[in-house]
Amino acid sequence: MAAPDNPAPPGPVLVGVDGSSGAERAVRLAVGLASRTDRPLVILYGWSHDRPDTLETFETHAEKVLSAAVATAEELAPGLEVTTEAHPVDAAQALIEASRDASLLVVGSRGMGGFRGIMLGSVSQRCAHHAHCPIVIVPPPSTPAEGVGCDPG
Repeated sequence: MAAPDNPAPPGPVLVGVDGSSGAERAVRLAVGLASRTDRPLVILYGWSHDRPDTLETFETHAEKVLSAAVATAEELAPGLEVTTEAHPVDAAQALIEASRDASLLVVGSRGMGGFRGIMLGSVSQRCAHHAHCPIVIVPPPSTPAEGVGCDPG
């Protein structure tokens, strides 16, 4: 079998988390993609402008969110190499910068922001425009048409 013309760039699968249900779906998909492609997983938490966090509350929340994401990864793919990062800078900025070394970036379509009517959150939208690697934006759950669906994990 011939090698693909455009192999995936080297590097880990990168996933952004913020404690939202959208981020949990993104982690589940990223774990599946990392394990199927034999790549490590990097779970990244960045600053949210929606919450007036101090550095101390940022660190506390980051630890809680990252621990939950790691537990999900370990449950779904025992033995998968998983690392975490917390950056007290804008989440989109942190993900875009980290995407320079990633083979793929996975984010939820909306996180903890308050504008539920928009299709993409500001982080996913900025990442879609500026990421340095391919990006997957995981949509919110919906009821698929009969016989049509996608299994993210």
